[in-house]
Amino acid sequence: MKSEPTGHTPCWKGEVHSADAKRPNGDCRRLFPVNLDAWVAAHEDELIRFRRHVHAHPDLSNTEQPTAALVAERLVEAGLRPVMLPKGNGLSCDIGSGEHMVALRADLDALPLPDVKDVPYRSTVEGVCHACGHDVHTTVVLGAGLALASLGDALPGRVRLLFQPAEEALPSGSLDVINAGRLAGVEEIFALHCDPRTLTGQVGLRSGAITAAADFVKVDLSGPGGHTARPHLTVDLVTALARVVTDVPALLARRVDVRSALSLVFGAVHSGVAPNAIPQSGTVSGSVRCLDHAAWELAPKLIEQLVHQVVAPTGAVAHVEYNRGMPPVVNHPHSAGVLSEAALETLGPEALVDTQQSMGGEDFSWYLEHCWGAMARLGVGRPGEALDLHQGSFDIDEKAIGIGVRLLANTALIALRERAL
Repeated sequence: MKSEPTGHTPCWKGEVHSADAKRPNGDCRRLFPVNLDAWVAAHEDELIRFRRHVHAHPDLSNTEQPTAALVAERLVEAGLRPVMLPKGNGLSCDIGSGEHMVALRADLDALPLPDVKDVPYRSTVEGVCHACGHDVHTTVVLGAGLALASLGDALPGRVRLLFQPAEEALPSGSLDVINAGRLAGVEEIFALHCDPRTLTGQVGLRSGAITAAADFVKVDLSGPGGHTARPHLTVDLVTALARVVTDVPALLARRVDVRSALSLVFGAVHSGVAPNAIPQSGTVSGSVRCLDHAAWELAPKLIEQLVHQVVAPTGAVAHVEYNRGMPPVVNHPHSAGVLSEAALETLGPEALVDTQQSMGGEDFSWYLEHCWGAMARLGVGRPGEALDLHQGSFDIDEKAIGIGVRLLANTALIALRERAL
């Protein structure tokens, strides 16, 4: 398949000038039949150029056709045969042959945020920015795939590269990948996520839940309305809304095991226009977060029950709209062990650090409903910086790109060799 990129010219094949700092002293030759450090050193400038091009030309969720085509073009140049998703805004690519297959996943989309950095690769699309590191994820998986493809017949199995759309949207793009059958045959899946709070050269990893489930709930209340001088003759709707906002989260915390970290936090309240008129309708909306899969399954029914119980004494009529987002990312112990071994082999024991559970959501979790897998946090931070994800100022230490390539390539090799035993 030959797929031409649309919308922008691939300028990443030109020169890039980047400081070449020392890399961690991992020795991956025991895993890689050829010297992976040498491969990365030979291709690092190209990968940085690629990342900068993607960063400068971001695509919002569900419009990633230009970025997907650019990735496909580079894979075709390497002699590979990528296959686009039905909408053309994502793709998969298989490398190698054999009975066993593992997958490496990247996400392509950017966020609707302005890029406020003063860098040559600043976003050229107004109000759109790669503020979550998906440009890095895409580049790292591409680089790992190209490195693995260089092994030829020495690759001990199959590796499927998954470049998915719409990680930042609902419904999320991982479901598009699954519904297109691209997870079929995959026994284990791995991913990295940029972490600016972890220094470059370090990898954050934990077994079990590493991110939370993320759902959204909206509660609509209605009543006859009336004069604020006579609340006893009508439904005091604003008071009913206040009870939902305060009582439902408090009661929820007493209906599930506290270790599940099930929480409901409201972020928007809308009702009324006049200070002396009781409104006829009002809405509160918020997000539901949870680290435990069983509690996440119970959350919709439980929250709806609590809303009706809290509202009933007020006389208001309640309607609850609950929208599933994604389950928690729960790293499988075996897969986390594979990533840990790869980090130790690639970067050395000082590079592997513990990482906290995050209450943020990540749609990598949907893959883990179908196969084993794990996600690690790739350190992209520099000492003294205080950057965070989902900020227009977010940027990375670009040495992390080569580190991520080495880590994912070795992760795939370890996983395949263990399955071949």
